[in-house]
Amino acid sequence: MPTDLICPACETTYQAGPNEPWRCQCGRALEFSERPHPEGDPLSLSQLDTSDGLWTFFEFIPIEPHVTFHEGFTPLVDADEWNAQFKLEYVFPTGSFKDRGATTTLSRAVELGVDKIVEDSSGNAGAAIATYAARAGIEADIYVPAGVKQSKLMTIQRADARPVRVEGSRQDVTDACIDAVESGDGWYASHAWNPAFYAGTMTFAFEVAAQREWTVPDAVVLPVGHGTLLLGAYRGFSLLNEAGIVDEMPRLLGAQAAGHAPIVEALGGDPAGEDDEGAGDTDIADGIQIELPARKNQIIEAITETGGEVIALGDDPIEAALDRLHRNGFYVEPTSAVAPAALQQYREDGTLAPDDDVVVPLTGSGLKTL
Repeated sequence: MPTDLICPACETTYQAGPNEPWRCQCGRALEFSERPHPEGDPLSLSQLDTSDGLWTFFEFIPIEPHVTFHEGFTPLVDADEWNAQFKLEYVFPTGSFKDRGATTTLSRAVELGVDKIVEDSSGNAGAAIATYAARAGIEADIYVPAGVKQSKLMTIQRADARPVRVEGSRQDVTDACIDAVESGDGWYASHAWNPAFYAGTMTFAFEVAAQREWTVPDAVVLPVGHGTLLLGAYRGFSLLNEAGIVDEMPRLLGAQAAGHAPIVEALGGDPAGEDDEGAGDTDIADGIQIELPARKNQIIEAITETGGEVIALGDDPIEAALDRLHRNGFYVEPTSAVAPAALQQYREDGTLAPDDDVVVPLTGSGLKTL
């Protein structure tokens, strides 16, 4: 039976089904009513059968794997020039980490008997949701900014989903999509609101731990828009601790685009990134230009509970990091350069010591910019 939903704020429970609400009546994001995790000692990676990809960790996931390309277990490689390890999330089937949440979200949709989904996205989540909806045989409308990159638009269209282009800000796109959901146009397969998406992104943490022989790094540096990967990492590492598989939590260090940094502002930092030469509104990192994160309070909790921080970066350090990545063979899109740029700043300002063990996800392929 599909798992019911519960509001962590008011504790209202909602029965699972194709007409389940996309958020609580009190306005908060919903969670699954069950939080499964296995007991006992972990297997070493050499003993772990990873042929099912991220679904290897099915015991943690309150969803059955109905829609999958056996995605996951992306490479974790040494990045000597950064004194870090990079996790190559851009080698997923649709070229971004959003496939982690797409496989679980569309699997949930199949469980519930959903026949049409809607989603809003700046591109990567829309491409992933559209592709997995095609795999599931489910109709999809994807709301996107009018200026969405052509490569991402074509991915949506070629998966036979219907792109709905919306003029205005990224928030205008979300508002238009929510209006459609409220009008009954489909089940909201939101990468920001739907708890099924986070059931997928938390597998990032499981893979990192498994690939490091069940140890966790000192810190993980991540880009933050809606915080889907940061919250996934927080939930995944928390579950590993609860299960007794690891006994530490990494510090979660976030990076936002200057001029689009509500988490930085909420934590008392400078959302304009004025310490950077490229200060002001940042246009290069279009994938994280989110003004109203759906789970803002949860993002703040994840950062503060792990002793983390978050900074805003302007165009100049991001562009410099992007060039450096490309010269070293990491062919990623501009938003993927935000976390490596932040890593450098965290090293320079002493937030990270030179010998700190750090993992950085590279989130999207450079092919996305074509």
